[in-house]
Amino acid sequence: MFKISGYQVVTKLYESANSLVYRGVRELDNLAVILKILKEDYPTSAELTRYKQEYEITRSLNSNYLIKAYSMEKYQNTLMMFLEDCQATPLNQLLIEQHLHLEAWLDMAIKITEGLGEIHAANLIHKDINPANIVFNPYTNQLKIIDFGISSQFSRENPTLKNPEVLEGTLSYMSPEQTGRMNRSLDYRTDFYSLGVTLYELFTGQLPFKTSDALELVHCHLAKKPQPPQEVNSAIPSTIANIIMKLLEKMLKTVTKVLGALKLISKFASSNGRRWGISKLLP
Repeated sequence: MFKISGYQVVTKLYESANSLVYRGVRELDNLAVILKILKEDYPTSAELTRYKQEYEITRSLNSNYLIKAYSMEKYQNTLMMFLEDCQATPLNQLLIEQHLHLEAWLDMAIKITEGLGEIHAANLIHKDINPANIVFNPYTNQLKIIDFGISSQFSRENPTLKNPEVLEGTLSYMSPEQTGRMNRSLDYRTDFYSLGVTLYELFTGQLPFKTSDALELVHCHLAKKPQPPQEVNSAIPSTIANIIMKLLEKMLKTVTKVLGALKLISKFASSNGRRWGISKLLP
């Protein structure tokens, strides 16, 4: 474990191709923090510029559903970002470790959609919405969207054709236009597709397309229709299944419509006495 002045590094949380993530404590006030550092000892100027952009985007956002950035400091030949630590667990981990009520996932779906709406209201596209980039603390009921590493200002960019192995984002959750294989500009609707894939997995326990082959997965996103969620899990209400499929078909074009539909389902379930909450997450 490395040392950095003014902080106690507690444990390593995650390692990706580009970065290392640790949990730590700021010694000045015992504030729990997440420390994120570029993996390369000598990052290029382009990598440093991009990392600074990620920090500035994260710092500019002010929402209960989005992770907060505290500061960025130089560390040896690279940069380290200090982020809010809400003691949360990524949803992809919860999917493996916990069996949740549908109502708990619905509550999270509303929070995710609220957060996505605030990202879009800031004229940003996240471009990597997936369960690994959404964290949840069952003790505080806090949910946060994290990792703005490839986020960008909304500008109707046109992705270029690339090898699927080097595409930006997480391929299993990537919209058809983000693959660069459609003659279509990239806008906020790419996040809606990724939201649809995410909700499909949260409610069914599996991805809409289960292949591990990158080229086949791109083809699935472009040309195939997934099995309806209620056929995978018959307990899923048709109203929720319809929202998920409409997101995947990009028929719901605004956060307001998605959120309104989810809240109506939530209100109906609550008024009819269905069990709510997150009790199965707690020991």
